Amino acid sequence: MVNVAVIGAGGGIGQPLSLLLMLQLPSGSTLSLYDVVGAEGVAADLSHVDRNVHVRWANGKLPSVPEDPELRRLAKGVDVFVVVAGVPRKPGMSRDDLFNVNAGIVFDVVKTCATEAPKAAFCIVTNPVNSTTPIAAQVLKKLGVYDKNKLFGVSALDVMRATKFVNTERQPYNVESVPVVGGHSDITIVPLFSQLPGPALKDTRIAPLTTRVQDAGTEVVKAKAGKGSATLSMAAAGAWFALQVVAGLTGASNPIVYAYVDTDGASDSEFLAIPVVLGKSGIVQRCDIGKVSAAEQELIKVAKQTVKQNITKGVDFAKAKL
Repeated sequence: MVNVAVIGAGGGIGQPLSLLLMLQLPSGSTLSLYDVVGAEGVAADLSHVDRNVHVRWANGKLPSVPEDPELRRLAKGVDVFVVVAGVPRKPGMSRDDLFNVNAGIVFDVVKTCATEAPKAAFCIVTNPVNSTTPIAAQVLKKLGVYDKNKLFGVSALDVMRATKFVNTERQPYNVESVPVVGGHSDITIVPLFSQLPGPALKDTRIAPLTTRVQDAGTEVVKAKAGKGSATLSMAAAGAWFALQVVAGLTGASNPIVYAYVDTDGASDSEFLAIPVVLGKSGIVQRCDIGKVSAAEQELIKVAKQTVKQNITKGVDFAKAKL
């Protein structure tokens, strides 16, 4: 079946994400786990879960050992990489504060993995996603294996949060998914509450809900009081997204998801979180974001300005290393 690799499997996101994949991957699939510490233990633990999913693992030394041979070994035959490796946010830190460390990790991971699995899909979870996804694109272009339809910045957590918040507030609990476009940080996150079915949200509630979705990551960081960031919710969203990619690649379905992707000229921003249809070749259709309110249109305009700066930061970093 399919081979899905979790890069950073021993961490706070990687462990629960790996468990969720173990429980839900198609029977006969392979789950490949990599980290600089702990991958063997996670693999041993998961191998006791009664599912017909083969578990592989590698403990490596990336990025201290460039193009880590252990990661190269693990990467062979992988169809989908879920990259969660990196340092988490702490109180007072923005996603951009993570850039200097995490940018280098994503650069090395993508370069090493794509060398061995050039046709694989990459799901980038490592923050700041607005910049790390363009870094991955530059690496793939340099290797001559860039496929704009198989690179995803995972922004599914924003969709999950927006949906949870509105369902909690507006009963009955029946909203399946709130569209969220833009990017995956602060003011670049734009939930489109105007597109919800049923009774419209009161204008007095839209702005506070929008702000809560944009600040939700900080909400968790503060609540954990220096002991981590959003790991469990990110694992749930990341696993869900990876499984949607798998469903498309295997021909099981053609799900519509929101993700931070190469817009392929569909926007004045090279990358943007937009709705896409998934299939056997990755993205098979980029969809229009649809009708939005005047307030949302303004939020999208502001989001694009920041996203473009984030893209430039990532591209400049990658080009300086290539």
